[in-house]
Amino acid sequence: MMNRIDGKVALVTGATRGIGSEIARTLARAGASVVATGRREPLGEELVAEIEASGGTAMFQRLDVTDEADWRRVLDATLQRFGGLSVLVNNAGVIVVKTIEETSLDEANQLLATNLTGVFLGTRHALGVMKGCLPDAAGGGSIINVSSIAGMIGMTYGALYSMSKGGVRLFTKATAVECGALGYPIRVNSVHPTFIDTDMEDEAMEGYARLYAAPDAATMRTRLARLHPMGRFGTPDEVAKAVLYLASEDSAFVTGTELLVDGGFTAK
Repeated sequence: MMNRIDGKVALVTGATRGIGSEIARTLARAGASVVATGRREPLGEELVAEIEASGGTAMFQRLDVTDEADWRRVLDATLQRFGGLSVLVNNAGVIVVKTIEETSLDEANQLLATNLTGVFLGTRHALGVMKGCLPDAAGGGSIINVSSIAGMIGMTYGALYSMSKGGVRLFTKATAVECGALGYPIRVNSVHPTFIDTDMEDEAMEGYARLYAAPDAATMRTRLARLHPMGRFGTPDEVAKAVLYLASEDSAFVTGTELLVDGGFTAK
């Protein structure tokens, strides 16, 4: 893993916990200078301290992905500290586990703002930075959008989540095509995890248990794990390694596609 993305600058959203924090660690171990972003400042600073203690390079920036001014500020800080940007990982996301009728307009707006508008804003502003600093960077740039299996198939009791993650999938493809048409040396791909061992997934299990009338979240988790041909949930590390592949030159001819990290869940 070492030195696969030496010299690259990678910005990761939603990096203060779960999949995002593991992506930040993995990219740093592989040689990137990492800008870890999120809303939980103490957790972000702890992550940066951990990366630096392991010999990596990182900084934390507070970021609300739905706030355009925040994006401008964070990218300005990235340029000032590291001089450029070559990898963007749009990872920040939220989930609502409810029926459509139970879901309020406020909940829907918040979910869509984070999962869709946040990806748009990150991509919009990152393109403006990346296209100007990438000609001198080996291999061009990479934008990686973290979607979900819910962006590939409909998820019961997760219609809004499926709506948003399906949008991320097609936005990714359209952006890849547009970058090609404009001659930008930037690849754009999406990653689609299944249920992953994180605290966010633990919270979701409570909602699924209620809706599926399971005795408790642990029972619900066991039932869902059995739906995977590999018989288990995934780990943040397994998603992070997929992101590293798309950030590295190993995927130099890969753009506009989706990489499933789902233990075979969608293969059935």
